[in-house]
Amino acid sequence: MASLIYKPRTELEAVNTMLEVIGEQPTNSLEISGISEVSLARELLHNVSREVQSMGLNSNTEEAYPLPPDVNGHIVVPLNVLFIDATDPAIDVVVRGNKLYDRKNHTFVFSKPLECDMIWFLAFEDLPQATREYVTIKAARQFQSRFLGSETLFSLTAQDERAAWINLLEAEAETGDYSIFDNYTVNRILRRG
Repeated sequence: MASLIYKPRTELEAVNTMLEVIGEQPTNSLEISGISEVSLARELLHNVSREVQSMGLNSNTEEAYPLPPDVNGHIVVPLNVLFIDATDPAIDVVVRGNKLYDRKNHTFVFSKPLECDMIWFLAFEDLPQATREYVTIKAARQFQSRFLGSETLFSLTAQDERAAWINLLEAEAETGDYSIFDNYTVNRILRRG
């Protein structure tokens, strides 16, 4: 008896799931030029992935990530950053263009590295399996809704999406190493007295 080996979902498999939901044949390649169901599905998958990752997951969040200034003193924000904020609450930075701007001192120039909390936008294959599944099912539901608009299919994929969301939350809770003491209200009560 041959055993099955399961591996994480690929971007191609995700796009093929989206195509399957609207009754289209699967594709062997994502490199299809022009406007086609494949390119539209891939773009929607990318957009849903960005939306989900923007929440800040354990897999794409960094705390106190050091960003050094370049030779001009500018801190250039990497292109795949979805959110950035200085770790030090006394430093007030925002992104302007592709650089950090110090709003308190009214300058783009920094004299030393700055530690920032960041949310990165990761490629589909760099995401954990639970996140891939949720992104795929959410994108498939939206894809079906835009192409077919079937209420029956919408309700079925909405059920699948809820189940995938619960799996994602469970995976986040498992890998997040959370404790009751991470809660603001609990911390406030403990610090009294």
